[in-house]
Amino acid sequence: MKLKEKVKEITRNVSALFIALKKKETPWYAKVVAGVAVAYALSPIDLIPDFIPVLGYLDDILILPLLVMTAIKLIPKELLEQCRQEAAGLWEDGKPIKWYFAVPIIVFWLAIIAVIIIKIVI
Repeated sequence: MKLKEKVKEITRNVSALFIALKKKETPWYAKVVAGVAVAYALSPIDLIPDFIPVLGYLDDILILPLLVMTAIKLIPKELLEQCRQEAAGLWEDGKPIKWYFAVPIIVFWLAIIAVIIIKIVI
């Protein structure tokens, strides 16, 4: 499988994981891992910034696929297939404009920055 196809597959799986988060049939531990995977995929801030040569993209190449694969293994196969089918129609009308999905990610990173600032000042 080519790299471009792998990237599309990960994108589809992240969309399916996002849908699985809303399903009550998804086990709680799968929701935790899927939530981390989706948040990491959508987060503009990486563990290692992308401007650092080689290492910057290494976390995207390793961490995100690992999180996605782990979440997929924790979700029942029938439910995952249903979520993949729903995810296939998610982007038909173009990119969904739902800015409020970014709010938890922004709050999370602001909290991390606040903790770092407090630790430096105190």
